[in-house]
Amino acid sequence: MGLEWGQNALRFAWMTQPIPTFGPIVTDSVAVAAAVGVQPCDLADGNLPVQVASSGVPFLYVPLRSRAAVDAASIERGRLCALLRSVDLEELPVFVFSCQPADDAATVYSRMFGPCIGIPEDPATGAASGPLGAYLLQHNAVSVDNASRLVNLQGVRMGRPGRIYISLSSRAGVLEEVRVGGEAVVVGAGTVLD
Repeated sequence: MGLEWGQNALRFAWMTQPIPTFGPIVTDSVAVAAAVGVQPCDLADGNLPVQVASSGVPFLYVPLRSRAAVDAASIERGRLCALLRSVDLEELPVFVFSCQPADDAATVYSRMFGPCIGIPEDPATGAASGPLGAYLLQHNAVSVDNASRLVNLQGVRMGRPGRIYISLSSRAGVLEEVRVGGEAVVVGAGTVLD
């Protein structure tokens, strides 16, 4: 954990995460679209697959073509479970995102649905953001030079927008460090006595 202070107040906090691992790629675009409540044409095309990635908690990453598609997404749990069973996976939280640029300078615009872990939707998911950054780097959606300053804009659709900062460090093409962070405030302090 790294803390950045400014004028005697906590300003920003960083958390280092384990290097992400990548799981299966899901290729059935019709089933994926049905599971996340969008049309197949809403799925991103090109080099961004639907894939599992994890830094300890696995997520199914679903790239979408536009921010409007991200806002329209809704989990169809029965279809999601059937899709995941078809590739020998248990139910996972789902992270939908778009790399569509906008004036807010975010790298990605996202939502995270985790009904299987008791979270209908999360406004800011640090545990998913590190693997997201690694996924974007792995699939060449961001350059190595830009990977140290990524921004995940999440929670907008639910009225609780948050910016999660992602910083990846690589050497000779090997990912060496993954950090996620955000603006922070001290909400409590204490002293431990012997």
